[in-house]
Amino acid sequence: MFLTQPLHKGRREKAGATAVVCGARRLDHAEFADRVARLGGVLQRLGMGRGDRVGMLSLNSHRFVEYLFGTWWGGGAINPVNIRWNPKEVAYSLDDCDTRILLVDDLFAPMVPALRGLSRSLHTVVYCGNGAVPEGMLGYEALLAGGAPVDDAPHSGDELAAIMYTGGTTGQPKGVMLTHGSLCIDALGTVAALPRDTHDAAAIVAAPMFHVAGCGVALQSLLRLVPVHVVPMFDEVAVLQVLQSARITEMFLVPTMIKRVIEHPRFAEFDLSSLRLLSYGAAPIDAALLDQAMRAFPGAAFAQVYGMTELSPVVTALPPHCHQPGPDRERLLRSAGAPISIAEVRIVDGDDNELPHGQVGEIVARGPMVMKGYWNKPTETEAALRGGWMHTGDGGYMDEDGNVFVVDRMKDMIVSGGENVYSAEVENAIAQLPQVLMSAVIGVPDDRWGERVHAVLVLREGMALEAAEVIAHCREHIAGYKCPRSVEFRDALPLSAAGKLQKFQLRDPYWAGRSRRVG
Repeated sequence: MFLTQPLHKGRREKAGATAVVCGARRLDHAEFADRVARLGGVLQRLGMGRGDRVGMLSLNSHRFVEYLFGTWWGGGAINPVNIRWNPKEVAYSLDDCDTRILLVDDLFAPMVPALRGLSRSLHTVVYCGNGAVPEGMLGYEALLAGGAPVDDAPHSGDELAAIMYTGGTTGQPKGVMLTHGSLCIDALGTVAALPRDTHDAAAIVAAPMFHVAGCGVALQSLLRLVPVHVVPMFDEVAVLQVLQSARITEMFLVPTMIKRVIEHPRFAEFDLSSLRLLSYGAAPIDAALLDQAMRAFPGAAFAQVYGMTELSPVVTALPPHCHQPGPDRERLLRSAGAPISIAEVRIVDGDDNELPHGQVGEIVARGPMVMKGYWNKPTETEAALRGGWMHTGDGGYMDEDGNVFVVDRMKDMIVSGGENVYSAEVENAIAQLPQVLMSAVIGVPDDRWGERVHAVLVLREGMALEAAEVIAHCREHIAGYKCPRSVEFRDALPLSAAGKLQKFQLRDPYWAGRSRRVG
């Protein structure tokens, strides 16, 4: 199966029905497919060859959905850029996978001069905003109007479809290679695990579409020919307004988004009775927040999904019936659910031996949803996919019914507000401060973000540094969500006899008394 297939079905089966909505712009399936086919031809004329990467640095929009499918239609692969990165990080992602064409909207067009100075690969910039086309850029709408639609490129399941960047354990982001097959079959597997009625259905994309979760919501919806309502960026009132006006029936949010929506002062003003399914994931949810959310949306079923970019992204699901009252409800709500139909999951020890039920080890997964590997990183790919299983770096156990419980992280990663932060990236930024002798970055519990980035520093003798200076310095070098939210100074860091940093000794006091060490 290939990713553009839903467009052919939509044009044939529901030509006049709504496909994509963003603000006042509403596209039916026929118009959406035509614009995608035109964009595919435009990208080819701009130099996109088979498998070439095309980037987009933009808020969510109907054009972002067109970019996804237009790139695939023309035979290329997407490189959706994290909008929270600074220019150095953006340029690295462009150069790492040789992205020569970049689409930008109004918000990010001012970053282009800096990117041109930093990136050696960037050649063509297409402006996707609504104003006058900036000098040195091409206008998206003019290109589409002046171009003819082209035939959909031939596709195969193992064809590269996306390079999606995630944090790196060595301090450099890794490009996760996903295929047409992995993305399609994972979307279908997730739909099968969480079946939804398509009658009068409408979905909202509130998560950022540069993220595999936001992209996945759009793909799952269009696979089912369900209208997709796109919110430019997460905003509580904007989400509530679309839920009400479009009679949205299904929505995915990360737990921090759920909390912000239901606790917004205007929440009670809106009629949200159309919502039939609220799925959540990307970070664990607090039991009290889940109960609060279920009271706030009494007519909606709830479901949890667990996975990672490398798994396209879903690997387990906790369906609605597990959220209903019952003798096992409290225990099941601490789990991430059971593997979806296309996935195998097991728990292994440090030598990759499978562990018995109830014993904690590393969660590993196998199936057609697993990534091809990391772009130009064979060593990291071999380590992650050893034995044919994707090693998630999450610690957990499985019960006798196959439910997976995530209890810790075995890799040095923090999940804050649904975003992955690798400690090495933050420590590399901190290391540039001349006052710092050593640093350790850990994740600690946070009521709002689940986990927050916390830095523990040892200063050089005779030198001084304030926490605010550390945070300000980090903001110059890495994205804001990666920067420490709290800083602590110590005389020394805990080291093993071999001189290895013992981060668990720093983390343990913060997580004491909790059943799991993830937030």
